[in-house]
Amino acid sequence: MHDWIDGYDERDWQTTDEGTVRYALIGLGWWTVDVAIPAIENSDLGEVSVLVSSSTEKAERLAEENDVERGISYDQYHDGVASDAYDGVYIGTPNAFHLEYAETAADLGKAVLCEKPMEATVERAERLVEACEDGDVPLMIAYRMQTEPAVRRARELVDSGFIGEPVSVYGANGQPLLEMNPDHDQWRLDSDLSGYGTSVMDLGIYSINTTRYLLRREPVRVSSQMTSHHEAFDDVPDERASSALLLEDDVHVITTSSQRAHEDTHLKLTGTEGTIELDPAFHGEATLKCSRGDVSVEIEHGAFDAQREVREVFDYFADRVLTDGEIYPDGRHGLADMRIIEAIHRAADEGQPVEL
Repeated sequence: MHDWIDGYDERDWQTTDEGTVRYALIGLGWWTVDVAIPAIENSDLGEVSVLVSSSTEKAERLAEENDVERGISYDQYHDGVASDAYDGVYIGTPNAFHLEYAETAADLGKAVLCEKPMEATVERAERLVEACEDGDVPLMIAYRMQTEPAVRRARELVDSGFIGEPVSVYGANGQPLLEMNPDHDQWRLDSDLSGYGTSVMDLGIYSINTTRYLLRREPVRVSSQMTSHHEAFDDVPDERASSALLLEDDVHVITTSSQRAHEDTHLKLTGTEGTIELDPAFHGEATLKCSRGDVSVEIEHGAFDAQREVREVFDYFADRVLTDGEIYPDGRHGLADMRIIEAIHRAADEGQPVEL
């Protein structure tokens, strides 16, 4: 256990410490500017060389403020302007725009790091994957939890048999979206931009994907219920959502998510011999709690804030691009989440379970 704790934060995924991936960042919202840019600046294998926005003026201004080489518009990006200045793109736009920027990146031969969920619909996500495969460019979906040390150590415990045979999972993810951004017209509340909805697409995906990563089991059937109450959520069905997923090997999963709730994130795995819990789990601080028999261990590392989590994602991606290594959360992996989310919404709409 001593050696395990000493190596808790180690990058068990890293295969190189040489080379640099130059990024074009597409979509200059607060997440890109306040989190992604500082994360890359503090990374070992990346640098920001191009900023891309709907406004050339905004892109150039932010490029100057952040000491970035170039700022260009979306149209210029699609025309290949400054394409010699970057090796990969990070797509941080609203979901419904991911496809077009990935297609251009593939045409230009650039590696793609795409925010989750990877698109607004399954059909568009399929086209995104196909574009990158046809262009023979790496595609990774930016699942922060898969490089979070608490989650990776939890995966080691599951794999070692610490909890015995997995039995059940309970995950919850909620946040007060309107307190974070009071604009009722923001894109996460616009189904044309967000996709099937808001809470499952943006928050529920954390419980779903982290469970898939930890257990290496896929859902075979889903049931779901959704409601919306506040007028800001009139265009989306899932202000509040709960889902029951049956995974392979008869593992039962319950997830809840809400964009209008007190912030709360946790994930608990129960097996025949023990439990593993992440609480908090998803929003920048992850505490790992393990119990088996009379033994309980809690490990907290609050220094892993959002910027540091995102830094790990960029360095993982750069490591794989520089070495031509295998990417675990690749396009096909992200596409599976899209199909699960679509099935969850369909189950809620139809009022009956949906087979996968």
